[in-house]
Amino acid sequence: MSRFTIYQDNYADTTIVSNLFIDEYMKDANDAQIKIYLYLLRMMSAHKATSVSDIADKFNHTEKDVMRALKYWEKNNLLALEYNEDRTLCGIRLLDVTSRSENDVLPLTKIVSMPVTVSKKDIAGRSITEEPAVRTAAETADPFAKPSYSLDELKEFKNNEETSQIIFVAEQYIGRPLTAPEMKTILFFSDRLHFSADLIDYLFQYCVEKGKRDFRYIEKVAISWAQEGISTPAQAARYAAKYDKNVYDIMKALGKSSIPTKAEADYAMKWVREYGFTSDIIMEACERTVLATDKHRFEYADSILKSWHENHVKHKADIRTMDEAHSRKPAAKTAPRNGQFNQFMHTDYDFDTLEKEILSN
Repeated sequence: MSRFTIYQDNYADTTIVSNLFIDEYMKDANDAQIKIYLYLLRMMSAHKATSVSDIADKFNHTEKDVMRALKYWEKNNLLALEYNEDRTLCGIRLLDVTSRSENDVLPLTKIVSMPVTVSKKDIAGRSITEEPAVRTAAETADPFAKPSYSLDELKEFKNNEETSQIIFVAEQYIGRPLTAPEMKTILFFSDRLHFSADLIDYLFQYCVEKGKRDFRYIEKVAISWAQEGISTPAQAARYAAKYDKNVYDIMKALGKSSIPTKAEADYAMKWVREYGFTSDIIMEACERTVLATDKHRFEYADSILKSWHENHVKHKADIRTMDEAHSRKPAAKTAPRNGQFNQFMHTDYDFDTLEKEILSN
């Protein structure tokens, strides 16, 4: 079939979208973020002013949703938000991405010729607050660092109708009134991580269902989701499904209570899916690992399970057969070990050498 050309008769009423935006930025954004950015381009092309409330009305979003989308694009250096002295949003600068490669970070001083203006009266008297003017160097360098919010910022957050509902929902999940630091953590989810109310709701539901009500744990989960670019409950559910019950059972068996890292989860899922080991065999390897070392336990357990996989272990009886074969070998010239460790560590490889190798890496 022959190729065809796409064209139109009149280019006068058009909005130009950078190919870089389509190729590199659009795939990671949600529907609301894409709609709002394209609408800003359209308004700029027409030299028209708009407002947060106008955008919210047009797309049936809340003003909070609009601000969250604007901050998302600001974080990605596609626009810059401008504020007046009382920290009210008064303008939007769309940044030039046409000369940017995918690894470039464009300075905020390079702008397109026409800013999109938002006046105070357009925001219906609401004060839209950006991040506090003073940030530490660590907060500036790390986009997932929790800022030191002021009491005024917390008060504004609590007094907003939508965000006060988020606090109420969180209190229902936690089962008690929240402290000021805990409310600042929820402000962090909304303000810095750009979580929607629905995603924050799902975050608390997810953690509480796991029996975790500690805010430090909840914050770690939230940051891990943000680092993965998660912006909806559906995305969070798919992400959480990757770390199924097997992963957390293995974490517990190896003496770990933290959120599994990607490397730890990859190890666990390899043992289950690639090696095809049942839970009892994996738990046996974990038990031997805990008795042998308190460092690099995933690497240590992986060496055990890799050996069993190579020796076609399918049942615990196969492990006993390997142990018995090992016990019939001539004793090593080194002094034997006493105690429980020596009773468990019967395999066809040298765990002392293995541990030294792992610890040296």
